[in-house]
Amino acid sequence: MKIAVICYASIGGSGIVATELAKCLAARGHEIHLVSREQPFRLGDDQPGVVFHRVITPSYPLFREPQYVLSLSTKIIELARAVDLDIIHAHYAIPHAAAAYLARQVLAGTGQSPVPRIVTTLHGTDITLVGSDPSYAETIGFCIDRSDGVTAVSESLKADTYKGLPVRTDIRVIPNFLDCSLHHRVETGDLRARLAGPNRAIVMHVSNYRPVKRIDALVEVFARIRKSVPATLVMVGDGPDLPHGLALARDLGVADDVKAVGEQGDVRSFLSVADLFLLPSATESFGLAALEAMACAVPVIASHVGGLPEVIESGVSGYLHPPDDLDGMAASGVALLSDDELHRRIAAAGQQVVRGRYCADRIVPLYERFYEEVLSRRQAGLPEA
Repeated sequence: MKIAVICYASIGGSGIVATELAKCLAARGHEIHLVSREQPFRLGDDQPGVVFHRVITPSYPLFREPQYVLSLSTKIIELARAVDLDIIHAHYAIPHAAAAYLARQVLAGTGQSPVPRIVTTLHGTDITLVGSDPSYAETIGFCIDRSDGVTAVSESLKADTYKGLPVRTDIRVIPNFLDCSLHHRVETGDLRARLAGPNRAIVMHVSNYRPVKRIDALVEVFARIRKSVPATLVMVGDGPDLPHGLALARDLGVADDVKAVGEQGDVRSFLSVADLFLLPSATESFGLAALEAMACAVPVIASHVGGLPEVIESGVSGYLHPPDDLDGMAASGVALLSDDELHRRIAAAGQQVVRGRYCADRIVPLYERFYEEVLSRRQAGLPEA
């Protein structure tokens, strides 16, 4: 199949999953064209079978903001005409489903036949925060409904979509995944010694540091753990709320025990020296960062929200607490860092969940079959959506 994968290039979960899917599909023999404003950071410079197409959005004084949807639609049109695409796979409803729909209408209106089919994957913020805004809801609901196939990364997100948007189409749940041949605990040299002193636990958080991640709660929980266990909080990534979190660490007197290391291309190495992963988010439609931690044998303590209960069984493969139960999160953290056998058991159970349910070789074929199902409707002569 000839597939265009449309995604954001940021370090958020949607861009990571889209890029990994593109790489896996290419490895399975498909012709993959990855379309984004910038090269996704996990794509790499030499990725056999994946062709990167940069969307360039010119600025004109007449417009107050760049017209990204129009330039993205034009790029999709050019690509579809050049390589006769089978599938346009839009990751993130806003604005990618809208751009894909506009591109297909232009292609159909100018005589291209057959036109590519649109698959839209819903990832979370596009639905739970942005898409449900009345300013966007009607339009984005329409564009989702006009997709030929729609997937969501969790049952929770599927339910949120039906609840928050005027969407009537069937939504298939295909969860996020990892390349399990790569995502596991690895040797890291002296990284642990550089991050924390001897006999200190490493508590870790990886995110884009936006309000939904609740960085204040993260630092609060760590400060409570720190009262009972010598520990260092390592904050991987960057974003608007990181300075606030560091300021709060100073106010709570734990600044010397907090290290911000910025964005890292090889998150696996950092997770491989972690003893505990904290994810006290306000919402998580899936929780890819938690999955990456579990794959590296790091017990996860997270909020009981969104799709996280679909990934973590509390008390078995991690711990989930109500978002406001910071004392409970801290108590679970202290227990894990103080009891070697408990830590080993939870870490092993988390790894087993990943290997049993979320490896690429299990999930990527679900996307392939879904593409084939969508294309079979075209071959059967069904009308365009």
